[in-house]
Amino acid sequence: MTGFMSGSISTSALASFGPPLAVVVAYLIGSLSFAVIISRLMGLADPRSYGSGNPGATNVLRSGNKAAAVLTLALDALKGYVAVVLALMLQQSLGLGGFAIALVGLAAFLGHLWPMFFRFQGGKGVATAAGVLLALNPLLGLATLVSWVLVAAFMRYSSLAALVAAAFAPFFQMLVWGMEPAMACIVPMSLLLVWRHAANIRKLLNGTETKIGQKSAGKAAPKTGRKA
Repeated sequence: MTGFMSGSISTSALASFGPPLAVVVAYLIGSLSFAVIISRLMGLADPRSYGSGNPGATNVLRSGNKAAAVLTLALDALKGYVAVVLALMLQQSLGLGGFAIALVGLAAFLGHLWPMFFRFQGGKGVATAAGVLLALNPLLGLATLVSWVLVAAFMRYSSLAALVAAAFAPFFQMLVWGMEPAMACIVPMSLLLVWRHAANIRKLLNGTETKIGQKSAGKAAPKTGRKA
């Protein structure tokens, strides 16, 4: 009898504390700013100190180190993917429903935007959002990623590609899969992506937006003495 009550209390506790715990852990995972981490490990300047000042793969590319930019892109996407996949793996033991899983994905994304480990100075979240989408709905994530690649390849504007992908994701989710709990993550992410690209939207309209691989009009990346 005592063992049964203990098990019931344990299950009840997990149901109560599991979802908020998963959300907090996801935010901490998202707070790993790989643009800054990779740049430090490779002896590059802090990406917040040059170019657009954005700690993301596109700005890291302006340092001239393509390997650092690729690693940043991959790891920023991976952290969003891992946060959601871990939650899905522990879904039953932590008592996570579909809405809680969506909040986990959103928390990882918010961690990237406002990372507690890096003075809350985060990136725009494109790669992390892609990772979250791939975990929540692989087909939607793949379709959104393809839309980004196509726009980026033909137009050469990373910001425009991100804006198109951000607009594409919630509508495609709604039209194909309907109003699932994942929308609680997808819609806020899309709106925040557009908001974080407000300056880019103005530059696109003015014809002053920099293209992928092109040097930004902002501060140049400091010399590090290493070859790109």
